[in-house]
Amino acid sequence: MHMAKSQETFGKKDLEKKKQQKKQEKEEKKAERQANKNKGKSLEDMMAYLDENGNLTSTPPDPSKRKEVNVEDIQIGVARQVEEEVDPIHNGVVTFFNESKGYGFIKDSRSQESYFVHIKEALDQLKEHAKVTFEVGNGPKGPVALRVKLAK
Repeated sequence: MHMAKSQETFGKKDLEKKKQQKKQEKEEKKAERQANKNKGKSLEDMMAYLDENGNLTSTPPDPSKRKEVNVEDIQIGVARQVEEEVDPIHNGVVTFFNESKGYGFIKDSRSQESYFVHIKEALDQLKEHAKVTFEVGNGPKGPVALRVKLAK
């Protein structure tokens, strides 16, 4: 007489074993979380202070090192930059111009900065080494030359 062979294969046993192991690990982690639940920091432990120089520290400030500051001395925002250039018109030289691509670069005669120029901003026909006058504006990648004309 033949005994019926078990329907459970090795793979099924293996999967069941892994499932039990995962369940066990999950329970252990849960127990660990429960145990550590009351180990939270007190408010005092979480406090941070600023010392007299504005640096973060864990010790409360010393009242004897306190500095008085005049409200008028506090600057909010960015300090104003003094514009030394009143004239919006710059002079420069075309250092590179590619007519087929429609752009080039102009070097400012005073600051030696190089500005991108697009053909649509050229009011005259531009070519390399031509002396030009232009205004500066902001393009998507930085300062650009606008309203470029050949210098008279």
